[in-house]
Amino acid sequence: MNGATFTYLLEYPEAITADQTKDIRTLIDEFPYFQSAQALYLKGLKNQASFTYNKALKVTAAHTTDRNVLFDYITSPLFSQNAISAQIKHQEQQLANINITDAEDVSISVVNEELQKAEDILHPNLFIAKEDSTMTSHTPEEILEVGKPLDFNTKETHSFAEWLKHATFKPIQREEKIQKTPVQAVSKEDKGDGVSLSRKRKEEIINSFIDSNPKIRISPSKTTVTTNPVDTESTAPEALMTETLARVYLEQKNYKKARLAYRILSLKYPEKSGFFADQIRAIQELEENKE
Repeated sequence: MNGATFTYLLEYPEAITADQTKDIRTLIDEFPYFQSAQALYLKGLKNQASFTYNKALKVTAAHTTDRNVLFDYITSPLFSQNAISAQIKHQEQQLANINITDAEDVSISVVNEELQKAEDILHPNLFIAKEDSTMTSHTPEEILEVGKPLDFNTKETHSFAEWLKHATFKPIQREEKIQKTPVQAVSKEDKGDGVSLSRKRKEEIINSFIDSNPKIRISPSKTTVTTNPVDTESTAPEALMTETLARVYLEQKNYKKARLAYRILSLKYPEKSGFFADQIRAIQELEENKE
């Protein structure tokens, strides 16, 4: 990719193609801290609805000096717009330019259509039970849109911060250093030399240990913290709960928080309770398949 093409894409990022996205990926491999290239690559993945977008978002955040700038970029209309929105605007412009030359009375045809609808409603075959194939024809991953790019808006700073957190934390494995007592140390040393420690020597070590009268002092804690089991889970407040945040928990494979998120959203938006119930059932099915 030459400099002129790259400069053009910086000015018009919505015009980036799949081939240009691959070229920028090669550029990033050579210059990983090139922030403008990282942002353009992210835009290219978003245009393609690539499953690698969510992972690339974390990588771009790690290479970005100010994450607030990155958040403003991915939530800006310039980043969110796509070819579909441009096509809709073009169609609206074409409809606005249509000239009406002759008027036609369609009241009679409208009445006939309404009468036909009424007859269709009264048709006995309309009420034949049909098998609901919503959950059977689609996998839980398809219903939950797992792997699809996350869409953040300007009010979802909390969701964006939650996404940048690691899904799982691996404990740091450190070699345990076992402190040996004088008896163990001497015993190991003597055994290495092939000489057994005498009983008298053992008694002398034990007596010296008793004479020193060692004590373990337990210092009282300065503050006593009482935790509420309900508060131990860092659950987002209802005001911060969004569908994007629920999807963030899904991408992090935190299914417990995802189910709780959809329950909160079901109470927050009762008109979409059926949709959220389907999402919860899909999460439960996804958990069962993972076991």
